[in-house]
Amino acid sequence: GSAEKLAAAVHKVWDKVKEIRAANPQPRTTFDGTPLPGQSSITAKTVEDILGMKGQVNNGMFKVVIGRTAKMMDTEVGKEMGVNTWAAFAGADDNAVVDGDFAVLEDELQPVLRSLRHDGINIVAIHSHMTHENPRILFLHYWGRGKTADLAKALKAALATQNK
Repeated sequence: GSAEKLAAAVHKVWDKVKEIRAANPQPRTTFDGTPLPGQSSITAKTVEDILGMKGQVNNGMFKVVIGRTAKMMDTEVGKEMGVNTWAAFAGADDNAVVDGDFAVLEDELQPVLRSLRHDGINIVAIHSHMTHENPRILFLHYWGRGKTADLAKALKAALATQNK
């Protein structure tokens, strides 16, 4: 489009930023949700059945790790070297938190973001962990609150957007 259209669009963005900051002058210090229980008691089978993979249980928390591979300097790197998507669940099945990291190809970034946000999962950071890897892998950190089953379904939907 024209420079005028671009300038008008950028102006709308800054107007929206101004509107949001006027309504919320102080940054939030937490996400919504009731406090988590003092002891986690996530039912691993619930998450495993939804995601279709096994995970690890530790002190009532549950974690699943899904590996990918890339090459750096002609050496294959994978799941154990940090090229992975992971999710850690804590809390209780009716009041849980999930946080983790998605390893995505560049073309997968927007579909995964849209899927996570559609299901109410917050995006915390987007960055890279490596340089000159092939294929290029980006990492996005996320955090969500809700019922364990709903959070696992949200992750499954986001995973389904990836090319694999």
